[in-house]
Amino acid sequence: MNPFEMVVAIIVVVTIGRVLQARYGVVRTRRGETIAFRDDSAAQAENDRLRDELKAMKDRLAVLERLATDNNDSGARLDREIEKLRDRP
Repeated sequence: MNPFEMVVAIIVVVTIGRVLQARYGVVRTRRGETIAFRDDSAAQAENDRLRDELKAMKDRLAVLERLATDNNDSGARLDREIEKLRDRP
């Protein structure tokens, strides 16, 4: 490996490392001493929103599973349950 290839390889490795750090939210302190995970309010708000969305999806899935497994219900009840699901936000 010649010196030019070595420099290019080092640059590629450092770039990949920086991209992964940014992707996973790893930041250094101002002095560069320690590495900590970023915990900002925007990330927390996004996590809360995703948790709420996941909970809503689980609730809808539970209703759909119940509808699929109940075989002695009338068609009118099934229509009402489907309409309830459509009305949810």
